[in-house]
Amino acid sequence: MNKNDVSDLTENELAEIRNKEIGFVFQTFNLLPRATSLENVALPLIYAGYGKSERNDMAQAALESVGLGTRSKHKPNELSGGQRQRVAIARALVNNPSIILADEPTGNLDSKTSYDIMDLFQELHNQGNTIIMVTHEDDIAHYSHRIIRLRDGLIESDMINENINSTKKEKIKA
Repeated sequence: MNKNDVSDLTENELAEIRNKEIGFVFQTFNLLPRATSLENVALPLIYAGYGKSERNDMAQAALESVGLGTRSKHKPNELSGGQRQRVAIARALVNNPSIILADEPTGNLDSKTSYDIMDLFQELHNQGNTIIMVTHEDDIAHYSHRIIRLRDGLIESDMINENINSTKKEKIKA
């Protein structure tokens, strides 16, 4: 990861790399229910050793980057599913990771919100973020630059998506 050989690292060293170099986005959001959006996003920064003021500034900036700057004091139950997923994405981004791993990031969302989240991922990719996403939904997979299909644990196909720059409507038809 970032030219580091991780094969001989201790558990603590691996945990530090996971915290600083990898952002995780989960299908079920995994937000703390009693914490505000700001507190949820700032959580990885506690483990990274940042002070409270710096954590809050960084978390607020991450929320603003996903369009939720005005929702920082809201708790998860006060947010829509799409807003919860944006909080989860902001939490994944807050440490400026090298890689974002997204496990079915649109699985619990309606179609319109799913496409909005994928547009956000496209913006993040355009800004230089590497995103590895797992999905079972073909229309969501068509947002990807590369599509690798697995069956029974083996690679069934590996293709470059030539239609990545087409309009959303064309992607949905594919």
